[in-house]
Amino acid sequence: MNISLSTEKNREIFDGILCKNRNFDILKREIVFAGRPALLYMIDGFVKEDLLEKILESFYKLKPEDVTTEEAFKRAHIPYSSLSTEKAVDTVITGILSGKTALMVEGFENAFIMELRSYPQRDTAEPDRDKVMRGSRDGFTETLTLNAALVRRRIRHRNLSVEYHSVGKISKTDVAVCYLADRVDKNILEKVRKRIDGADIDAMTMCQEDMANIIDGKMRWNPFPKYKFSERPDVAAAQIMEGDIIILIDNTPTAMILPATIFDIAEDANDYYFPPLTGAYLRITRLLTMFVTLFVTPLWLLALHYPESVPEMFRFVLIDEKPNVPVVLQLLMLEFIIDGLKLSSLNTPNMLSSAFSIIAGIIVSDFAVQSGWFCAQTLLYMAFVAMANYSQPGYELGYAIKFMRMLLLVLVELFGIWGLIAGTAFTVWLILSTEIEGKKGYFWPVVPFSFKGMGRLLFRLK
Repeated sequence: MNISLSTEKNREIFDGILCKNRNFDILKREIVFAGRPALLYMIDGFVKEDLLEKILESFYKLKPEDVTTEEAFKRAHIPYSSLSTEKAVDTVITGILSGKTALMVEGFENAFIMELRSYPQRDTAEPDRDKVMRGSRDGFTETLTLNAALVRRRIRHRNLSVEYHSVGKISKTDVAVCYLADRVDKNILEKVRKRIDGADIDAMTMCQEDMANIIDGKMRWNPFPKYKFSERPDVAAAQIMEGDIIILIDNTPTAMILPATIFDIAEDANDYYFPPLTGAYLRITRLLTMFVTLFVTPLWLLALHYPESVPEMFRFVLIDEKPNVPVVLQLLMLEFIIDGLKLSSLNTPNMLSSAFSIIAGIIVSDFAVQSGWFCAQTLLYMAFVAMANYSQPGYELGYAIKFMRMLLLVLVELFGIWGLIAGTAFTVWLILSTEIEGKKGYFWPVVPFSFKGMGRLLFRLK
């Protein structure tokens, strides 16, 4: 259906589709200028009222001879740079619901779509998760246009492209695909475009997870993440400079970066805000910590199964008294308890969070040991694991390691040393079977091995 030449007919069409009688925030203004009736539709809270007022003042000064043709009116008498014309009613409706202002003038076959949006938004601030000891303190917000501006502020080049897409048959969520035209892998870019434009979903209620399923084409059960996520515009800009693709989604402050190896996901902005030696030390420490958190509790449980094989210098790790609760159950229980405390802290009021943490720490440590539920060594190792998990900048990779650690614990308890070997082999297989586009492999530069890649990974060599 197209726009009618009659203002009365357009009023009937748009009032019916937009359900004007029951939507208080949809504003309609009927005006007359230069002897022509006109209609304005907009969403309350989105429109910049000061700009709209100036535009209306200019309209009221027009004379009939100033509004002779649609093209002349568009070119000379709408004092705003961002303007488009649309004939299809559905397209105009989508523009209105997106926050744009639609103007329909008697006798004109097109509606004028004016970009007068002003989204409600919070100020940019440093993300709670991606903090740096040195560097910029701004972060993405839930507003797509502002996030795109933060990227453009860092890359002022004509080859930077920010493509707009709309996803969701009902939600019509705004999505931006950002890349450098001369550095991006064209095959990956084309595949991402096709998957996004061909997405058959009603709404992007889970934002990045929905986008990951769209690009993969299915829901993945492999816990190791294929994509890197960051709330820092400097990280996003750096990845764009390396030829990667950044996906920004409206209503979320997180950028999705692809393709990414496991070592890309484990990177942190602090690695690059310090001299090469310090940055290399931080990166190696983080990778070693990731490795230790995976194996520290399974190896300790294995030592308890084979105490006669433990060297004399490491026999202090053994438990003198037989525990009331099997050690493997203690470790698994603490895995769940730690996550339960994390979830509780998310819903704890800020004024009570410190007291809650102290009380929870006392209960889980001293009282738990005295009651006989847990051994002191179990709490020590799990406390290290819980703190070490925060060395990873991404939640997804931390939980992938957690699931593999829990699997290793069960296999070691059931099958001893062979369980550890089987669990380690399964973990390696999961990592190697994770396919990513464009790059040499998810575990590159370890598999396939590359001296140059290892130098770049560990020591930032060019």
